[in-house]
Amino acid sequence: MHDLASVARGRRIELGLTQAELASRSGVSRDWVNSFERGKRTVEISLVFRLFDALGIGVEATDASAIGDAPDRPPNLDAFLDGYHKR
Repeated sequence: MHDLASVARGRRIELGLTQAELASRSGVSRDWVNSFERGKRTVEISLVFRLFDALGIGVEATDASAIGDAPDRPPNLDAFLDGYHKR
């Protein structure tokens, strides 16, 4: 969750938005945005998707075996984030 929060925070800053402005666009509270950006581990994923949508960040689910990760290991978020930052 910390990695996702870092991506969201970076994009918010790139767009020049305050936490309050992003909260308004996403339909969440500023306190929620603040908690998420600090890496709170227990957030509702649907709210994360709403926040990402407001930031123009797409989320794609891929079969882990198709990208080389073993199915019994967690997905490689570093590779995902590297791809995001290179766009």
